[in-house]
Amino acid sequence: MKRSIVAQSFSAAMIVAMALGISVIAQQAPDRSHPPQPGPPAALRLPAIQKQKLSNGLPVWIVELHDVPVAQINLVVFSGTANDPPGKYGVASLAAVMLEQGAGSRSALEIADAIDYLGADLGATTSSDQSAVRLHVPVARLADALPIMADVALRPTFPKDELERQRTQRLTGLLQGRDDPPTISSVAFSRLLYGKGHRYGTPQMGTAETLKTFTSDDLRAFYTSAFRPENAMLLAVGDITADKVLPLLEKNFGAWTSPAPGASEKLPATDEPPARQIYLIDKPGSPQSQIRIGRIGVARSTADFFPIQVMNTILGGSFTSRLNMNLREVHGYSYGASSNFEMRGAAGPFSAAAGVQTDKTAEAVKEFFNELDAILKPVPAEELARAKNYVSLRYPSAFETTGDVSRRLEDALVFHLPDDYFAKYVANIQAVTGADVQRVARKYIHPDHLAVVIVGDLKAIEPGVRALNLGQVKVMTIDDVFGPKP
Repeated sequence: MKRSIVAQSFSAAMIVAMALGISVIAQQAPDRSHPPQPGPPAALRLPAIQKQKLSNGLPVWIVELHDVPVAQINLVVFSGTANDPPGKYGVASLAAVMLEQGAGSRSALEIADAIDYLGADLGATTSSDQSAVRLHVPVARLADALPIMADVALRPTFPKDELERQRTQRLTGLLQGRDDPPTISSVAFSRLLYGKGHRYGTPQMGTAETLKTFTSDDLRAFYTSAFRPENAMLLAVGDITADKVLPLLEKNFGAWTSPAPGASEKLPATDEPPARQIYLIDKPGSPQSQIRIGRIGVARSTADFFPIQVMNTILGGSFTSRLNMNLREVHGYSYGASSNFEMRGAAGPFSAAAGVQTDKTAEAVKEFFNELDAILKPVPAEELARAKNYVSLRYPSAFETTGDVSRRLEDALVFHLPDDYFAKYVANIQAVTGADVQRVARKYIHPDHLAVVIVGDLKAIEPGVRALNLGQVKVMTIDDVFGPKP
């Protein structure tokens, strides 16, 4: 029985690898006389992207993957929460959620029932730089599911009763967030880096103040300005061919037009803080302190993307990273510590983060800065090679399913990546040098210009943090972060 299970698992792995064009070699007994030498991971080879257009000019990208009889159809709209008008933060996020709450002649329950009957999944989401409607469906039911998707994407009704339900849910979520230290720290970190007037400084779902004011007309106004064929693309991935899927897409999306050009909000410029600043947010009785340390980082368009990936992997982007090994494995202050560059259309935040035991808060902050200072120095060759192989060998796992492939293609569309980006990704990672890592660390980390946000029991943590003498300390309340309770 065990042998059969292993054989089945290996066969499944071979199927995934073959679908991605990755060569698989059968397992053999190791040759003890010639120990295997580690080499660079193989390049990722993907099926060709077939680029087409509908009669209304809507671009379509098609990728054929014939191993499983399913299709993934994504409508990608190049507007997201970053395009929220001032004073209406949260409107893009709420508008996206409301697409499924009534469209065409169907109510929210009728949409859900119709999709379930077809064995499909349909969802609408938004992020900083895009909105999307995504359909995953058995190929045999694609023709039946596309009209429902088209209604959701092109003919939403924004019913008032569903708006009130969504509004109540979000206000409740904000209220719950005020009692959750990780949420408090994340919201405060963004607000303190970017400021209240910058879209990145406010949660994507909006605030209690804005959520209370939204009407169906507000949602419809944003939808009309964003959902336009000239501001969108279709992705079709799976067990399909261009000659069969294009007529279906034309039938459902080819007549889509927009009444007028849409407006595009521009994000204001942001400035680096002149000196390190520590913010303490009181959460009495909290058993842990939530720590966020960082600054404004880089946009996704940065030419330093690949060196940053390797550098951050070493610093805090993997389980064996310096931050995690230090705070979790060596000192036992935390269950896990990490770092991340969140790259968006404009410069997103760089952050290092952990939840640590309250009585070790100051010691944990000290170790954070030990590692943030150390990453500015040359990285040992063995550690560099390990990080590059970690990134390279994990990369194919991002292409395991039709949904995975479609999401990678969305990235290519939204961030204008070159056609050979995925094929060259591993080679670009492997080309990163130790000098590259040191250069981007010194360029983007700046330990003396970081914001330090700590949410915890003020009475227990304040004396130790002040004794570190890292910079000016400012004490804040939860109301300072969220505003008055909704």
